[in-house]
Amino acid sequence: MTRQSIATAWEHHCQNSWPQFSSLNQGQLMTLDTVISGCVVFYLDSPDGLDDQRIAIVQDCLGELDDLTGELDTESQTYFLRLRQLGAMLLKTDRLC
Repeated sequence: MTRQSIATAWEHHCQNSWPQFSSLNQGQLMTLDTVISGCVVFYLDSPDGLDDQRIAIVQDCLGELDDLTGELDTESQTYFLRLRQLGAMLLKTDRLC
């Protein structure tokens, strides 16, 4: 993944507002969104990319997203699948290959 492709995916994600849904996991999903988004911003602002700690955090977040998104409606799933894809892109950056 290139920095530009992540920047483009990030812009696309930012154009979509938080989905309206009801779930017992809404707080946890909001936290995952915040954490992955923070890692994306860090990556885009840092010439060195993600450090090992942030890589581990993103990996954990992706696993949690996988566990939590199955019960959501289609619109909400789309939002979180896009977030998941963004996190996966971070893990495939040139630095990690």
